[in-house]
Amino acid sequence: MNRIRLLPEQVANQIAAGEVIERPASVVKELVENALDAQAAHLTVEILAGGRGLVRVTDDGLGMSRDDALLCLERHATSKVRNAEDLFRITTMGFRGEALPSIASVSRFTLTTRERESDAPDATQVVINGGKIIEVKAAGAASGTSVEVRQLFFNLPARRKFLRSEETETAHIQHYLTLAALAHPHVAFTFTTDSRTVFQLPTAPPATDPAGQLAALRERLRALQGTDLKLLIVDTRSTYSELPDAADIEQSPIGNRQSAIRLWGFIGAPGVSRGSRDDQHLFVNRRPIENRALNFALMEGYHTALMKGRYPVACLFLELDPAQVDVNIHPAKREVKFHREREVRQLVTEAIRGVLTEYHAPVAPVVPPALATPGRKG
Repeated sequence: MNRIRLLPEQVANQIAAGEVIERPASVVKELVENALDAQAAHLTVEILAGGRGLVRVTDDGLGMSRDDALLCLERHATSKVRNAEDLFRITTMGFRGEALPSIASVSRFTLTTRERESDAPDATQVVINGGKIIEVKAAGAASGTSVEVRQLFFNLPARRKFLRSEETETAHIQHYLTLAALAHPHVAFTFTTDSRTVFQLPTAPPATDPAGQLAALRERLRALQGTDLKLLIVDTRSTYSELPDAADIEQSPIGNRQSAIRLWGFIGAPGVSRGSRDDQHLFVNRRPIENRALNFALMEGYHTALMKGRYPVACLFLELDPAQVDVNIHPAKREVKFHREREVRQLVTEAIRGVLTEYHAPVAPVVPPALATPGRKG
Protein backbone atom coordinates (compact mmCIF):
# COMPACT_ATOMS: atom_id res chain seq x y z
CA MET A 1 0.00 0.00 0.00
CA ASN A 2 1.40 3.38 -0.99
CA ARG A 3 1.96 5.73 1.92
CA ILE A 4 2.70 8.85 -0.08
CA ARG A 5 -0.28 10.64 -1.63
CA LEU A 6 -0.83 13.95 -3.35
CA LEU A 7 -2.60 16.49 -1.20
CA PRO A 8 -5.97 17.74 -2.43
CA GLU A 9 -5.73 21.21 -3.98
CA GLN A 10 -7.87 22.74 -1.22
CA VAL A 11 -5.57 21.37 1.50
CA ALA A 12 -2.48 22.56 -0.40
CA ASN A 13 -3.97 26.05 -0.63
CA GLN A 14 -4.71 26.10 3.09
CA ILE A 15 -1.12 25.08 3.85
CA ALA A 16 0.13 27.90 1.60
CA ALA A 17 -2.28 30.27 3.34
CA GLY A 18 -0.68 29.36 6.66
CA GLU A 19 2.65 30.65 5.35
CA VAL A 20 1.41 33.77 3.56
CA ILE A 21 -1.70 34.80 5.53
CA GLU A 22 -0.94 35.07 9.24
CA ARG A 23 -3.59 37.61 10.23
CA PRO A 24 -5.91 40.25 8.69
CA ALA A 25 -2.93 42.59 8.20
CA SER A 26 -1.40 39.98 5.88
CA VAL A 27 -4.54 40.08 3.73
CA VAL A 28 -4.38 43.88 3.56
CA LYS A 29 -0.69 43.76 2.69
CA GLU A 30 -1.12 41.33 -0.20
CA LEU A 31 -4.14 43.13 -1.65
CA VAL A 32 -2.55 46.58 -1.38
CA GLU A 33 0.65 45.30 -3.02
CA ASN A 34 -1.41 43.95 -5.93
CA ALA A 35 -3.16 47.32 -6.25
CA LEU A 36 0.15 49.20 -6.29
CA ASP A 37 1.55 46.84 -8.92
CA ALA A 38 -1.60 47.55 -10.96
CA GLN A 39 -0.67 51.27 -11.05
CA ALA A 40 -3.47 52.42 -8.76
CA ALA A 41 -3.66 56.16 -8.05
CA HIS A 42 -6.36 55.89 -5.36
CA LEU A 43 -6.64 53.12 -2.76
CA THR A 44 -9.41 52.57 -0.23
CA VAL A 45 -9.10 50.03 2.59
CA GLU A 46 -12.15 49.25 4.73
CA ILE A 47 -12.22 46.80 7.64
CA LEU A 48 -14.75 45.61 10.21
CA ALA A 49 -13.99 43.99 13.56
CA GLY A 50 -10.23 44.32 13.15
CA GLY A 51 -10.38 42.62 9.75
CA ARG A 52 -12.08 39.47 11.04
CA GLY A 53 -15.49 40.48 9.74
CA LEU A 54 -14.44 42.26 6.55
CA VAL A 55 -11.42 43.47 4.61
CA ARG A 56 -12.25 45.37 1.44
CA VAL A 57 -9.54 46.88 -0.77
CA THR A 58 -10.67 48.97 -3.73
CA ASP A 59 -8.38 50.52 -6.34
CA ASP A 60 -8.56 52.33 -9.68
CA GLY A 61 -5.72 50.35 -11.23
CA LEU A 62 -5.45 48.46 -14.51
CA GLY A 63 -8.11 45.89 -13.59
CA MET A 64 -8.47 42.46 -15.22
CA SER A 65 -10.38 40.77 -17.98
CA ARG A 66 -12.74 37.88 -17.24
CA ASP A 67 -10.11 35.29 -18.17
CA ASP A 68 -7.42 36.95 -16.04
CA ALA A 69 -9.84 37.28 -13.11
CA LEU A 70 -10.32 33.50 -13.11
CA LEU A 71 -6.66 32.70 -13.79
CA CYS A 72 -5.35 34.92 -10.97
CA LEU A 73 -7.13 32.63 -8.49
CA GLU A 74 -4.99 29.67 -9.52
CA ARG A 75 -1.84 28.96 -7.51
CA HIS A 76 1.40 30.33 -9.00
CA ALA A 77 -0.47 32.37 -11.61
CA THR A 78 1.12 35.81 -11.91
CA SER A 79 1.79 38.56 -14.45
CA LYS A 80 4.99 39.66 -12.73
CA VAL A 81 7.44 36.78 -13.24
CA ARG A 82 8.07 35.02 -16.54
CA ASN A 83 11.07 32.80 -15.82
CA ALA A 84 13.48 31.82 -13.03
CA GLU A 85 15.89 34.65 -13.89
CA ASP A 86 13.19 37.21 -13.06
CA LEU A 87 13.31 36.07 -9.42
CA PHE A 88 16.78 37.59 -9.14
CA ARG A 89 15.63 41.02 -10.35
CA ILE A 90 12.29 41.65 -8.66
CA THR A 91 10.85 45.10 -9.46
CA THR A 92 7.24 44.54 -8.32
CA MET A 93 5.79 44.30 -4.82
CA GLY A 94 4.26 40.86 -5.43
CA PHE A 95 5.60 38.03 -7.54
CA ARG A 96 4.74 34.60 -6.06
CA GLY A 97 1.21 34.18 -7.38
CA GLU A 98 0.11 32.62 -4.09
CA ALA A 99 -1.69 35.41 -2.25
CA LEU A 100 -5.14 35.48 -3.88
CA PRO A 101 -5.75 31.69 -3.94
CA SER A 102 -4.42 31.47 -0.37
CA ILE A 103 -6.79 34.19 0.85
CA ALA A 104 -9.74 32.71 -1.07
CA SER A 105 -9.16 29.28 0.48
CA VAL A 106 -9.65 30.55 4.06
CA SER A 107 -12.42 33.15 3.65
CA ARG A 108 -15.61 34.13 1.89
CA PHE A 109 -14.02 35.93 -1.02
CA THR A 110 -15.45 38.23 -3.70
CA LEU A 111 -13.39 39.67 -6.55
CA THR A 112 -14.91 42.40 -8.73
CA THR A 113 -12.74 43.78 -11.52
CA ARG A 114 -13.01 45.71 -14.76
CA GLU A 115 -10.16 46.32 -17.18
CA ARG A 116 -9.22 49.97 -17.58
CA GLU A 117 -8.49 49.79 -21.31
CA SER A 118 -11.38 47.46 -22.16
CA ASP A 119 -14.53 48.38 -24.09
CA ALA A 120 -16.56 45.82 -22.15
CA PRO A 121 -19.51 47.52 -20.40
CA ASP A 122 -19.54 45.15 -17.42
CA ALA A 123 -17.10 44.10 -14.76
CA THR A 124 -16.43 40.48 -13.77
CA GLN A 125 -17.36 39.24 -10.31
CA VAL A 126 -16.09 35.96 -8.86
CA VAL A 127 -17.51 34.63 -5.58
CA ILE A 128 -15.55 31.97 -3.68
CA ASN A 129 -16.26 30.28 -0.35
CA GLY A 130 -13.40 28.43 1.27
CA GLY A 131 -11.58 27.88 -2.02
CA LYS A 132 -14.66 26.74 -4.00
CA ILE A 133 -15.94 28.93 -6.80
CA ILE A 134 -19.62 29.60 -6.14
CA GLU A 135 -20.46 32.07 -8.89
CA VAL A 136 -18.94 33.95 -11.82
CA LYS A 137 -21.09 36.73 -13.22
CA ALA A 138 -21.14 40.16 -14.82
CA ALA A 139 -21.48 43.14 -12.50
CA GLY A 140 -21.57 46.90 -12.68
CA ALA A 141 -18.38 48.55 -11.43
CA ALA A 142 -15.88 51.24 -12.31
CA SER A 143 -12.55 50.30 -13.85
CA GLY A 144 -10.13 48.85 -11.34
CA THR A 145 -10.44 46.07 -8.79
CA SER A 146 -12.30 45.54 -5.53
CA VAL A 147 -11.63 42.54 -3.29
CA GLU A 148 -13.86 41.65 -0.35
CA VAL A 149 -12.61 39.17 2.24
CA ARG A 150 -15.23 38.20 4.84
CA GLN A 151 -15.01 35.86 7.82
CA LEU A 152 -11.29 35.18 7.57
CA PHE A 153 -10.35 31.66 8.75
CA PHE A 154 -14.05 30.71 9.05
CA ASN A 155 -13.11 27.17 7.94
CA LEU A 156 -10.02 27.01 10.16
CA PRO A 157 -11.30 27.63 13.70
CA ALA A 158 -7.91 26.78 15.21
CA ARG A 159 -6.29 29.63 13.24
CA ARG A 160 -9.13 32.03 14.01
CA LYS A 161 -8.76 31.30 17.72
CA PHE A 162 -5.17 32.58 17.69
CA LEU A 163 -6.08 36.01 16.34
CA ARG A 164 -5.64 38.86 18.81
CA SER A 165 -8.17 41.44 19.93
CA GLU A 166 -9.84 43.71 17.39
CA GLU A 167 -7.74 46.66 18.59
CA THR A 168 -4.48 44.73 18.12
CA GLU A 169 -5.39 43.48 14.64
CA THR A 170 -6.48 46.98 13.63
CA ALA A 171 -3.16 48.39 14.87
CA HIS A 172 -1.23 45.88 12.71
CA ILE A 173 -3.27 46.87 9.66
CA GLN A 174 -2.76 50.59 10.32
CA HIS A 175 0.99 50.04 10.76
CA TYR A 176 1.30 48.37 7.37
CA LEU A 177 -0.84 51.00 5.64
CA THR A 178 1.35 53.71 7.18
CA LEU A 179 4.40 52.08 5.60
CA ALA A 180 2.67 51.70 2.22
CA ALA A 181 1.53 55.34 2.31
CA LEU A 182 5.06 56.55 3.11
CA ALA A 183 6.55 54.47 0.31
CA HIS A 184 4.04 55.79 -2.25
CA PRO A 185 3.23 59.48 -1.63
CA HIS A 186 1.90 59.75 -5.21
CA VAL A 187 -0.96 57.36 -4.30
CA ALA A 188 -4.01 58.56 -2.36
CA PHE A 189 -4.89 56.32 0.60
CA THR A 190 -8.14 56.11 2.55
CA PHE A 191 -8.39 53.84 5.59
CA THR A 192 -11.72 53.16 7.30
CA THR A 193 -12.38 50.92 10.29
CA ASP A 194 -15.91 50.16 11.51
CA SER A 195 -17.25 53.01 9.30
CA ARG A 196 -14.84 55.50 10.92
CA THR A 197 -12.22 57.17 8.73
CA VAL A 198 -8.77 56.81 10.30
CA PHE A 199 -6.91 58.78 7.64
CA GLN A 200 -7.53 60.14 4.17
CA LEU A 201 -4.31 61.07 2.42
CA PRO A 202 -4.35 63.06 -0.83
CA THR A 203 -2.02 62.23 -3.67
CA ALA A 204 1.22 64.15 -4.12
CA PRO A 205 2.44 65.14 -7.59
CA PRO A 206 4.79 62.49 -9.05
CA ALA A 207 8.39 63.59 -8.65
CA THR A 208 11.60 62.18 -10.05
CA ASP A 209 13.97 64.89 -8.81
CA PRO A 210 15.38 64.54 -5.26
CA ALA A 211 13.87 67.79 -4.01
CA GLY A 212 10.40 66.79 -5.15
CA GLN A 213 10.70 63.32 -3.63
CA LEU A 214 11.80 64.72 -0.28
CA ALA A 215 9.04 67.33 -0.29
CA ALA A 216 6.36 64.71 -1.01
CA LEU A 217 7.71 62.40 1.70
CA ARG A 218 7.87 65.25 4.22
CA GLU A 219 4.25 66.17 3.55
CA ARG A 220 3.15 62.55 3.88
CA LEU A 221 5.06 62.22 7.17
CA ARG A 222 3.40 65.38 8.48
CA ALA A 223 -0.05 64.07 7.51
CA LEU A 224 0.48 60.71 9.22
CA GLN A 225 2.34 61.85 12.35
CA GLY A 226 0.29 64.94 13.03
CA THR A 227 3.31 66.72 14.52
CA ASP A 228 6.16 68.61 12.94
CA LEU A 229 9.24 66.81 14.29
CA LYS A 230 12.72 68.22 13.85
CA LEU A 231 14.02 66.07 10.99
CA LEU A 232 17.30 66.13 9.08
CA ILE A 233 17.57 65.41 5.35
CA VAL A 234 19.62 62.43 4.20
CA ASP A 235 20.51 62.15 0.51
CA THR A 236 23.66 60.23 -0.37
CA ARG A 237 24.78 58.51 -3.55
CA SER A 238 27.64 56.08 -3.94
CA THR A 239 28.85 53.00 -5.82
CA TYR A 240 30.27 49.66 -4.78
CA SER A 241 31.64 46.56 -6.51
CA GLU A 242 29.01 43.98 -7.39
CA LEU A 243 29.41 40.38 -6.26
CA PRO A 244 30.10 38.52 -9.52
CA ASP A 245 28.65 35.13 -10.46
CA ALA A 246 30.92 32.24 -11.40
CA ALA A 247 29.80 32.61 -15.03
CA ASP A 248 30.70 36.30 -14.97
CA ILE A 249 34.19 35.49 -13.67
CA GLU A 250 34.76 33.04 -16.54
CA GLN A 251 33.58 35.55 -19.13
CA SER A 252 35.34 38.60 -17.68
CA PRO A 253 37.82 37.71 -14.94
CA ILE A 254 39.35 41.19 -14.82
CA GLY A 255 37.54 44.06 -13.15
CA ASN A 256 34.34 44.30 -11.15
CA ARG A 257 31.16 46.01 -12.24
CA GLN A 258 30.12 48.99 -10.16
CA SER A 259 26.60 49.22 -8.78
CA ALA A 260 24.96 52.55 -7.95
CA ILE A 261 23.24 53.00 -4.60
CA ARG A 262 21.30 55.89 -3.08
CA LEU A 263 20.11 56.50 0.48
CA TRP A 264 17.57 59.27 1.02
CA GLY A 265 14.88 60.31 3.45
CA PHE A 266 14.76 61.82 6.93
CA ILE A 267 16.22 61.08 10.35
CA GLY A 268 15.40 62.66 13.68
CA ALA A 269 17.68 65.39 14.93
CA PRO A 270 19.58 64.66 18.17
CA GLY A 271 17.03 64.81 20.96
CA VAL A 272 14.27 63.27 18.79
CA SER A 273 14.16 59.62 19.82
CA ARG A 274 11.81 56.86 20.93
CA GLY A 275 11.83 54.03 23.44
CA SER A 276 11.37 51.44 20.66
CA ARG A 277 12.00 51.00 16.94
CA ASP A 278 8.34 51.66 16.08
CA ASP A 279 9.19 54.92 14.30
CA GLN A 280 12.04 53.45 12.26
CA HIS A 281 10.74 52.95 8.73
CA LEU A 282 13.21 51.38 6.32
CA PHE A 283 12.53 50.69 2.64
CA VAL A 284 14.51 48.96 -0.08
CA ASN A 285 13.37 49.90 -3.59
CA ARG A 286 10.11 51.19 -2.03
CA ARG A 287 9.47 47.89 -0.23
CA PRO A 288 9.10 48.10 3.58
CA ILE A 289 11.57 45.59 5.01
CA GLU A 290 13.08 44.17 8.15
CA ASN A 291 16.85 43.87 8.16
CA ARG A 292 19.03 43.73 11.27
CA ALA A 293 22.08 45.00 9.41
CA LEU A 294 20.30 48.24 8.50
CA ASN A 295 19.02 48.66 12.06
CA PHE A 296 22.55 48.27 13.41
CA ALA A 297 23.93 50.64 10.77
CA LEU A 298 21.42 53.28 11.85
CA MET A 299 22.46 52.93 15.49
CA GLU A 300 26.16 53.00 14.55
CA GLY A 301 25.60 56.21 12.61
CA TYR A 302 24.11 57.93 15.67
CA HIS A 303 26.80 56.45 17.97
CA THR A 304 26.87 58.71 21.05
CA ALA A 305 24.13 61.07 19.83
CA LEU A 306 21.51 58.88 21.55
CA MET A 307 20.94 58.08 25.18
CA LYS A 308 21.14 54.42 26.19
CA GLY A 309 17.88 52.60 25.58
CA ARG A 310 16.64 55.15 23.03
CA TYR A 311 16.14 54.60 19.31
CA PRO A 312 16.29 57.12 16.45
CA VAL A 313 13.32 58.23 14.39
CA ALA A 314 13.94 57.52 10.71
CA CYS A 315 12.22 57.16 7.36
CA LEU A 316 14.89 56.04 4.92
CA PHE A 317 14.79 54.71 1.38
CA LEU A 318 17.58 52.59 -0.05
CA GLU A 319 17.64 52.39 -3.84
CA LEU A 320 19.92 49.93 -5.60
CA ASP A 321 19.97 47.48 -8.48
CA PRO A 322 17.22 44.86 -7.84
CA ALA A 323 19.73 42.18 -8.83
CA GLN A 324 21.84 43.14 -5.81
CA VAL A 325 19.13 42.37 -3.24
CA ASP A 326 17.21 39.13 -2.68
CA VAL A 327 13.59 39.56 -1.59
CA ASN A 328 12.69 35.92 -2.24
CA ILE A 329 13.58 34.70 1.26
CA HIS A 330 10.36 34.66 3.27
CA PRO A 331 6.83 33.91 1.94
CA ALA A 332 5.60 37.17 3.46
CA LYS A 333 8.44 39.10 1.69
CA ARG A 334 9.34 40.97 4.88
CA GLU A 335 13.04 40.12 4.91
CA VAL A 336 15.69 40.91 2.33
CA LYS A 337 19.30 39.87 1.89
CA PHE A 338 21.93 42.07 0.28
CA HIS A 339 24.61 40.54 -1.90
CA ARG A 340 27.09 43.08 -0.49
CA GLU A 341 25.72 43.55 3.02
CA ARG A 342 28.95 44.97 4.48
CA GLU A 343 29.16 47.71 1.85
CA VAL A 344 25.49 48.61 2.23
CA ARG A 345 25.78 48.76 5.99
CA GLN A 346 28.89 50.95 5.78
CA LEU A 347 27.17 53.36 3.39
CA VAL A 348 24.20 53.79 5.74
CA THR A 349 26.43 54.29 8.78
CA GLU A 350 28.63 56.87 7.07
CA ALA A 351 25.65 58.73 5.61
CA ILE A 352 23.95 59.06 9.01
CA ARG A 353 27.19 60.03 10.71
CA GLY A 354 27.90 62.66 8.04
CA VAL A 355 24.47 64.28 8.43
CA LEU A 356 24.81 64.45 12.21
CA THR A 357 28.36 65.81 12.00
CA GLU A 358 27.21 68.56 9.67
CA TYR A 359 24.32 69.34 12.03
CA HIS A 360 26.68 69.75 14.98
CA ALA A 361 29.33 71.68 13.04
CA PRO A 362 29.63 75.30 14.26
CA VAL A 363 28.55 77.88 11.72
CA ALA A 364 31.23 80.49 11.04
CA PRO A 365 29.90 83.99 11.71
CA VAL A 366 29.53 86.21 8.68
CA VAL A 367 31.42 89.47 9.29
CA PRO A 368 30.22 92.49 7.29
CA PRO A 369 33.06 94.04 5.19
CA ALA A 370 32.70 97.37 7.00
CA LEU A 371 33.56 95.73 10.33
CA ALA A 372 36.48 93.67 9.05
CA THR A 373 39.89 94.48 10.55
CA PRO A 374 42.01 96.30 7.95
CA GLY A 375 45.22 94.55 6.97
CA ARG A 376 48.57 95.86 8.27
CA LYS A 377 50.70 97.67 5.72
CA GLY A 378 54.40 96.95 5.59
